[in-house]
Amino acid sequence: MATPLILREIRDGVLFLTLNRPDVLNAFNRAMAVELHVALADAATEPTIRAVHLTGAGRGFCAGQDLQEVLPTGDGPMPDISEVVRASFNPIILAIRTLEKPVICAVNGIAAGAGANLAFACDLTIAADQASFVESFAKLGLIPDTSGTFFVPRLVGPQRATGMFFLAEKIPAARAKDWGLIWDAVPAAQLPEVSEHLARTLAQQATRGFGLTKRAMNASAANGLEAQLELEAQLMQEAGRTADYEEGVRAFLEKRTPRYQGR
Repeated sequence: MATPLILREIRDGVLFLTLNRPDVLNAFNRAMAVELHVALADAATEPTIRAVHLTGAGRGFCAGQDLQEVLPTGDGPMPDISEVVRASFNPIILAIRTLEKPVICAVNGIAAGAGANLAFACDLTIAADQASFVESFAKLGLIPDTSGTFFVPRLVGPQRATGMFFLAEKIPAARAKDWGLIWDAVPAAQLPEVSEHLARTLAQQATRGFGLTKRAMNASAANGLEAQLELEAQLMQEAGRTADYEEGVRAFLEKRTPRYQGR
């Protein structure tokens, strides 16, 4: 049986996903991209999964696209890289952003190209202190993909984003935290404990509210103020009808810890 390219485990309401091509720093080939997309789709429909934790096997998080898959064969023409972007990376990013459950990313080493932008697209990203991020596309004469041109300017502003894209310099984890690219940077030995604790904690919270919050944040990129205010009112109405909201109110009045179910 072939070794799975995405390792899966469900514990404490969390789907733990591990990119599993450590010999190539977890660079994506088409098969691994498909497995990750399927796993995220399954997370969306499985009610026992309340949060997702994503990391990489070995010494790196993800080196981006495996270039061996996008080289010409013999004297043939260069392949159409847009086909890889549309088939592999776009579905993954859309699955993360439309998954109405928290997605935690634990960056254990280098995150380059599509790997960096995958990390930036997650809800909360924690990196090991020796990890780094690099928008490596310029070194190949390419443009950033995997939602990089969408999220990075919004996270750090146009000047820093342009510098990251044009210069393709490694951004250490501490600087990534200072710039707002990630939530936190922690000692490497503590990364599994810290990131997994965060995922488990979120999985026990009012995750329906988290999902509606993600929906509002996604829409804010295109909405004007009036449209966003109306959307907030609509989503607040939906949140106010959830079992989680009812449980939260009862627990507050009864002075006890709420027991949320993600409904």
